[in-house]
Amino acid sequence: MPELAKGMENHVNNDVKAIRPSAIRDFDMKISSIPGLVKLTLGEPDFNVPEHVKEAAVQGIRDNDSHYGPAAGKLELRKAVAKYLADTRNVDYNPEDEILITNGGTEALTAITFSLLNPGDKVLVPTPVFSLYFPIITLTGAECIQVDTSDDGFVLTPEKLQSEIDKHGDVKMILLNYPCNPTGRAYPEDLLRRLGKILHDNNILIVADEMYSELTYDQEHFSLATIYPEQTLLVSGLSKSHAMTGWRLGYIAGPAPLIGEIYKMHGFMVTCVNDIAQDAAVEALNNGREDPVAFRKEYQKRRDFVVDRMEKMGFDIATPDGAFYVFAKIPAQFGKDDFNFALDLAKKAKVGVIPGSAFGAGGEGYIRISYAASDEKLQKAMDQIKQYLDTLD
Repeated sequence: MPELAKGMENHVNNDVKAIRPSAIRDFDMKISSIPGLVKLTLGEPDFNVPEHVKEAAVQGIRDNDSHYGPAAGKLELRKAVAKYLADTRNVDYNPEDEILITNGGTEALTAITFSLLNPGDKVLVPTPVFSLYFPIITLTGAECIQVDTSDDGFVLTPEKLQSEIDKHGDVKMILLNYPCNPTGRAYPEDLLRRLGKILHDNNILIVADEMYSELTYDQEHFSLATIYPEQTLLVSGLSKSHAMTGWRLGYIAGPAPLIGEIYKMHGFMVTCVNDIAQDAAVEALNNGREDPVAFRKEYQKRRDFVVDRMEKMGFDIATPDGAFYVFAKIPAQFGKDDFNFALDLAKKAKVGVIPGSAFGAGGEGYIRISYAASDEKLQKAMDQIKQYLDTLD
C-alpha cells in the first residue's frame, strides 16, 4: 500500500480534522474483537424485515427497477409517507413538494443542518442524545448549545427551555429527539404543547427526530408537527419500525420552502435513494402498519426485564417510554468514569455497552444498553454484569 506523500497529511479540512469519529461506533469497534462478547452496543433491531416487505423489494428487482429515481424520492413513496403522516400525525403534507425521501435518518439530519444553518447560528440540543447531532451542527459553523436534561429525568422542561433561550438570545433551531436515543424517554402531549408554544413564540425552527415513534410503550406518540407544522421539520424512517436499518430509508416532511432548500443539498450528497429500498418502503407504509406492533410488544417485555435486573444491581434508571435502550447510572461506589467502566465490563464481564459520555452533557457516569437482543443474550448479559459487580464489592 502506498505511503502518503510528504506534506499530504496537511491536505485535510481543518474542521473535519478537529472532530472525532462516531463515539458509539468507535467504542463498539474497540471492544468487538473481545472473544465471547455479548454485544448490547448498537441500535440494531434483532428482528428480520417482514416477509411481505422483502417480497416487494424482490419484485422490484424482477421488474428491473434499477435506474435513477427522482431525487426527492418516488412519488408513490412520497404519497405513502403523506398518507401515513396524515393518519398518525393529523398533518396534511403535499407529496409533491413537502416530503423528501432520504438515505436514512442520518442523511436527513445532515442535509437539514447543512442546508439551513449559517456560521454563528445557535442550535439547542437537549442532551444526552444521539452523538451524530454534535458534528453535523459544528461542521456548519453554527453553535451547538447542549442542554443537560439529566436533572429533570432526561426530558426538556419548559422552564429550562425558556431559561436557555433567555441566556443565549437569538436561537435559530432546536433538534429534539423523542423517543430519545439513548434514554428512551418520550414526551407526553401536554408537555410538547407547552414546549411548542415557547418555540413558536420565539420563532425557533423545530427539527423533530421521531425515528423511534412506532416504538412508544406507555403513552401515545404525539408530534410537534401536529400543532406547529409551519415551523417543524419531521424526520423519521423505517429503520426501527420495520427493522430496516441496512436499507437506509428515511424521510423529511415540512414546509415546501424549507424542503426545497434541503432538496438541493440532498441531491448533491446522494443523488437519489436506492430504488429497491423505496419499493419495499411503499409496501411497508401501505400494508405494514401492524408490523411494528409485535416488535413493540417484545421490546417492552425486554425493557421491563432489563430495568428490573439492573435496578436490583443498584443502577439508577429513568424507565424508558420508548425506543430500545436503557440509560443506567453507574452505582456510586464504582465511580463516574463511564468509559473505563464500560471498557472493564467488556474485558472482564464480556458484555458490551456504550459509555454515556458519548451522548453529550449529562451522560457522564452512565452506560447505554441496547435491549434489541434476544432473551437469551439479555439473560446472559445481566447475569455476567451481576457477577462482575460482585467482584468489585
